Amino acid sequence: MTPNGTVADMTGTGMQRLDHDADGSDAPVPPDERINLIVLFGGESAEHDVSCTTAAHVLAAADPAKYRITPVGISTDGRWAIAEAAVAALEAGTDQLPGRLDPAGSEVSPTALLSAAADEPATTVVMPLLHGPMGEDGTVQGLVELANLPYVGAGVLASAVAMDKAMAKEVLNSAGIPQAAFRAFGEHELTPFLPQDIADELGLPVFVKPANMGSSVGVSKARTIEELRDAIDLALSYDEMIVVEEAVVGKEIEVAVLGNLDPQAATPGEIVPGDDFYSYDDKYVSDQSFAVIPAPVGDDALAEAKELAIRTYRALRCEGLSRVDFFWEDPADPDGRGRGFLCNEVNTMPGFTPISMFPKMWIADGVTYPEIIDRLIAFALERHGRRRRNTKH
Repeated sequence: MTPNGTVADMTGTGMQRLDHDADGSDAPVPPDERINLIVLFGGESAEHDVSCTTAAHVLAAADPAKYRITPVGISTDGRWAIAEAAVAALEAGTDQLPGRLDPAGSEVSPTALLSAAADEPATTVVMPLLHGPMGEDGTVQGLVELANLPYVGAGVLASAVAMDKAMAKEVLNSAGIPQAAFRAFGEHELTPFLPQDIADELGLPVFVKPANMGSSVGVSKARTIEELRDAIDLALSYDEMIVVEEAVVGKEIEVAVLGNLDPQAATPGEIVPGDDFYSYDDKYVSDQSFAVIPAPVGDDALAEAKELAIRTYRALRCEGLSRVDFFWEDPADPDGRGRGFLCNEVNTMPGFTPISMFPKMWIADGVTYPEIIDRLIAFALERHGRRRRNTKH
């Protein structure tokens, strides 16, 4: 029994409540009309800790008058559990939530959890705050889709394509979205001569990335052939597909996009890295990078970035939310190549940590953190109704 008279149901079906008449007898109560929000966090990828931090801030911001939250942690070995410490903190008040959620707790079957939620009379929405493979790549989205539940963020196709940088670049090429020069290859294609071939084609320095990873995990800048070989080895420790990109000398511009069929873009911001590039340590450890919103590129360029971000979002069939990242070579710079905006990548579940750009850009446009959550849940419900209508012939 919880302090407010509720009985916690740790199967994931939510909270049950008994009220009492003056004589102490149980009396029926109106049904809880809040949305049952199942928040998934943690996950098996190298971005596990980032997800646990993201989830803590979302739980703290979600309106308890609108949502009854079931926090579900996923361990690094793929085990799902009702996150007991997060449940206790929510019961004590959101100010008791830590800065990073612990995914440990009473283990639960994913199928049982989602099936029970689908059978509930109350509306349920799943919020997969998962970054990287086995969470942001369409795997969890497909599971929730099969459970017939609405969920926040991109669908199976957009999640899978955007997660794989090599495939996303091919799709964006077909859509005419400008990008930096790149080379993508699989581990099975690696030969002793390939690093030199790449250097001859793209020049040095280059950036080497695992195709299926985010938060700059496994990313290196290679200035020599030997560094390129080492960078490839590092990237291959995270994924069997590699993307190598030319090094672009320009500003790093990010655009936050919200919406389904009619997406809207926030005012773009610039990331000024404190490191040689916007590395994992720069994002989450050293705290040396900083953001400038709006990005100092001029009004015309800001409008162009927003339009190009929406084109990119639609080309990948994103829905819900994404952060679209660009490099910007100033066309007026006599020493640069002047190609304007070049799409770097699309993140279908960007971070919501205090230093994350996605909420910062919307907040700068006057949309509060809780309002972002409300919009995401509304988009999830709209998309689910539309897709189910189209598949129920």
